[in-house]
Amino acid sequence: MAEITAALVKALRDKTDAGMMDCKKALNECNGDMEAAVKYLREKGIAKAAAKADRDAKEGVIRAAVAPCGCSGIILELNCETDFCAKGDKFQGLVNDVATALMDSKASTLEEALQVAMPEGTTEEYIKAMCSSIGENMALRKFARLTVDGSGAVVSYIHMGGKVGVLLSIKAGKEETVKSDAFKALAKDLTLHIAAAAPKSVSSDSLDPAFVAEEQEIAKQQLIQEGKPEHLLEKILPGKLKALYAQSCLLNQGFVKDPNVTVDALLKQVGKELGDDVSVVSFVRYQLGA
Repeated sequence: MAEITAALVKALRDKTDAGMMDCKKALNECNGDMEAAVKYLREKGIAKAAAKADRDAKEGVIRAAVAPCGCSGIILELNCETDFCAKGDKFQGLVNDVATALMDSKASTLEEALQVAMPEGTTEEYIKAMCSSIGENMALRKFARLTVDGSGAVVSYIHMGGKVGVLLSIKAGKEETVKSDAFKALAKDLTLHIAAAAPKSVSSDSLDPAFVAEEQEIAKQQLIQEGKPEHLLEKILPGKLKALYAQSCLLNQGFVKDPNVTVDALLKQVGKELGDDVSVVSFVRYQLGA
């Protein structure tokens, strides 16, 4: 019996794009013969995924799941090639299987999610194996997990049948606050707001410095092109920065249901009504293909 090394398995995987477990099984069945193993995988239909791997997978669905305790949740984007496939029972079943496996796992990054064990190998291998069955290139493109410590909740919202998805972690000081209808309504409203307003961060402190620097430079060049004197730029740019925060940071945005009230003011208002401190810990917003 030929020795089936990790290097041999990898070589077969690179050649066929089949899963690691499938490659190892094929090599064992073919006594280490590479060409015979390739033929074996083709005959089983597993290697067909390789031919589909070059095709763009820009359609699909965004799915979220929250643990019964409300203290943890996941959100993922699983892509396929066509909207027709995305709406099909087979693809929807695949999404459900993957979401369940990832929710039950401890994975917190995309890399970890791809290696979560499923009945037919890892998540990545299972999806590739299903490419042959469904007939389209598919891939797990995005994945995130949010948790909340102490009194709080993780809530989700899926918009437009899976085209936009939001996962939100929101915290309070007391457990009775979290159980109140007012807190639950606030959490739901915030997920709707995030879906519609597409903030980039919770606050200005968590906004990507590179993004801020780039936007400031763009604003500066625009002012120069408008003929604004250099000595006035330092007085004008802070206002531009404030406008950037109002557009990009959740707490600074006008609430979609009442644009005259910022999200920060809304949190303080609801907190005062409940006699507690309510704050947004973090959020994830996915838009299909973005």
